[in-house]
Amino acid sequence: MKELNVSSIQRFSTGDGPGIRTTVFLKGCNLRCPWCHNPENISSQPQTLAYNTGKKVTCGKIMSTEEVLADVLEDVEYYRASGGGVTFSGGEPMLQAEALGELCRMLNDNGVTSLIDTAGCVPWRYFESVIDQTDIFYFDYKSADRNIYSSIINGDIDIVRCNLKRLISSGRTVHVRIPLIPGINTAVSECERICTDLLDLGVKRVGLLPYHRLGSAKYDALGIEYAYRNVPIQSASEIESIKEIYNKYFITYIE
Repeated sequence: MKELNVSSIQRFSTGDGPGIRTTVFLKGCNLRCPWCHNPENISSQPQTLAYNTGKKVTCGKIMSTEEVLADVLEDVEYYRASGGGVTFSGGEPMLQAEALGELCRMLNDNGVTSLIDTAGCVPWRYFESVIDQTDIFYFDYKSADRNIYSSIINGDIDIVRCNLKRLISSGRTVHVRIPLIPGINTAVSECERICTDLLDLGVKRVGLLPYHRLGSAKYDALGIEYAYRNVPIQSASEIESIKEIYNKYFITYIE
């Protein structure tokens, strides 16, 4: 029986994959995106969010795969009725790939589908632990710029590209999603570079995730600085202009 470092479990999610889902947020991430809207899941250590309303929320609990399974199976009838299932997000859930693969297999045994939301910047062997047990992958592609990946995101674009190509070639269902981050990947030239990258990797469809500041209160509650606090939200026309670029190459949708 393996263990997972769980930040929180959110029931009745409708934006984390098809149907009604339970989203299991796993703690710990190897990237350091300054726009992250789940800062409580970056560290692998337990943390308490102290909101200015007086509310306190502690994130971070070690749970066995059996404990998580029992929790998420409470809503199994909703999954079956809606075509939903269980989504694993973070943080970077692939950092806990061995235990995650075991839990996804247990879900399969109970007729429940699983979805892993990943940034893909981990060794391929981690994917090998889950690929045969997982139905859908959401794969974030943040930039085509090597320097941005290394100096700002703290990742390796070559690892990301390689993993995405292998994942697509495996025949699994892969949804590539691009978070639209001002100053990072929203300029026309950057959008075109990403499109060239993704075409080369075999991508056919992309989802665009407009930038938002919904995580601001979490940064305050953790007592840490939010670097993107004052970055303007994109207008509907700006988002549509970006979509038009992607539409030239892919089936594109806005999430």
